[in-house]
Amino acid sequence: MIGLFVLLFIATSSFGSDIDIFVIDREGRPVADVAVYALRLDGQNDLPAPTANAVMDQIDKQFVPHVLVVQTGTAVEFPNSDTVAHHVYSFSHPNKFLLPMYHGEQHPPVTFEHSGVVTLGCNIHDHMLGYILVVDSIAVAKTDENGKASLSLDNPQDYEINIWSPRIRDRDEALSKTVVTPGSPEPEVTFHLAKKLNPPHDRQSRSTPWSEY
Repeated sequence: MIGLFVLLFIATSSFGSDIDIFVIDREGRPVADVAVYALRLDGQNDLPAPTANAVMDQIDKQFVPHVLVVQTGTAVEFPNSDTVAHHVYSFSHPNKFLLPMYHGEQHPPVTFEHSGVVTLGCNIHDHMLGYILVVDSIAVAKTDENGKASLSLDNPQDYEINIWSPRIRDRDEALSKTVVTPGSPEPEVTFHLAKKLNPPHDRQSRSTPWSEY
């Protein structure tokens, strides 16, 4: 299973629910750019076909956005809006792919048919790093600068709420169940992370020192 999770129970008499998810680090600060998604606990995650392509751009020798979360089966466009050529690839099985050196929009979209984390790189610029999280869900979002994301859950079912980020080092078992009171109009779930986050990625990204584990 990808990411961290809590169990969210929604009353079966409900016709749907909006839920706010908050991610807080161990110092009490909000964590932005965390992928959030919901899976039905009954396993019936039959998904409609994606209706639009997603975009992972390349700007200022960086992947933009750094983290992209999409439904399984989504086609992702990889335009190069930079002033230099890039050579985009991923060795993440089974979603590996290769886009030979290009500029502009020379390659067709890449369709990701399997769930999982796709780590992106550039064969020309070693510091470039990006991620696509492919999930079996249409309820996906990312946290904003306040550490908040919102999901719309249209079916009266029990859901598992998951979060993922390359910065998060907590294990799944570090989190506890959260039960939302049946009939609650605006349920919330907060993830309190216990471990120090990996530093944000940039050209000078460093490894996490042993003392910080």
